[in-house]
Amino acid sequence: MQYHDRRLNFHAAERSVQKEFVVSIDQRKAEHIRINLEEDVQFPTLTTGLEGYRFVHQALPELNLADVETQVHLFGKRVAAPILVSSMTGGTAQAQSINRNLAEAAQARGLAMGLGSQRAGLEQDGVAMTFRVRDVAPDILLFANLGAVQLNYGYTVDQCARAVEMIEADGLILHFNPLQEVLQAEGDFNWSGLLSKIEAVCRTLPVPVVAKEVGWGMSAESARSLYNVGIAAIDVAGAGGTSWSQVEMHRAPTERLRRLAAAFSDWGIPTAESLRTVYAVRAQMGLESHPLFASGGIRSGQDVAKCAALGADLVGLASPFLKRAVESAEAVADEMEILEAELRIAMFCSAAVDITALRRPGVLTYGGELSQHVQR
Repeated sequence: MQYHDRRLNFHAAERSVQKEFVVSIDQRKAEHIRINLEEDVQFPTLTTGLEGYRFVHQALPELNLADVETQVHLFGKRVAAPILVSSMTGGTAQAQSINRNLAEAAQARGLAMGLGSQRAGLEQDGVAMTFRVRDVAPDILLFANLGAVQLNYGYTVDQCARAVEMIEADGLILHFNPLQEVLQAEGDFNWSGLLSKIEAVCRTLPVPVVAKEVGWGMSAESARSLYNVGIAAIDVAGAGGTSWSQVEMHRAPTERLRRLAAAFSDWGIPTAESLRTVYAVRAQMGLESHPLFASGGIRSGQDVAKCAALGADLVGLASPFLKRAVESAEAVADEMEILEAELRIAMFCSAAVDITALRRPGVLTYGGELSQHVQR
């Protein structure tokens, strides 16, 4: 009984905070952009784990650099390199400019892109335009995006379909952010009974559904449950890059929420660990045809190459692109070109002519030991 009372008091306190400090979705998105651009929101000590991996340098690659092929094919579309502009923003005038710069650059480089959560576009008049980018990016692999928890707050397959139609998307990302939600004054706490609702979306929506964490990683249990209800792809979005608990700490309206957010600054499953875990689960379930995405702290073309070698079909970056997107589409395209060049050189010096070859046993090492089991 005492435990029950404490639990009720905890939620009552949070809901009281919500009533006093609730902000609109567009205001929250604007705060997120500002904090990511102006504050240090990286994990204080936790890393992606990718730094422990090294490629075996080949002094005689027996390749022409011009013959190295980085392209991948996903959901019926060709992507020039396994690089995804990770979901970031939408809902404000600044977000509209950022999204269009990102999309224009992705179109120019032939890369994939995800939009930020489109809840504001569904619920507020005149906001949908901040997400629409097909006019500048008619050919790219493009993902719509909604919070999975909204399925517990009135959203159905209808809202998911509207999000896809809003931006003429090739797929829908359902993002999973339970820690972020409980650290927000206006967060959504009820995550119970979601699987059956996710299954309904997967079975009904005419486009593939991707399950994406937002920076704390996917566990084996979560991945298995999501695959079982029909998820077409998983983005592990591991820990080690931007910590959204740090972001929420900077915008917390009370000292209580600031302390709670700070306490979870190093929470999560590192990107490399989560990627290996979900890769193994997918293999155990015989779902190798289901694409696997990796994101969370990816900062370089070598990081992209490492994730691809570990089994990722797309590798997502957000922070490096966001900083360029406030400048121009050309600045984003320049960043993309550098990432692609670094990826291509890493493949060349590893004697890997394509992404499949990059995954051969012995190409990647961990701590100096050949990690053949990772690539299988």
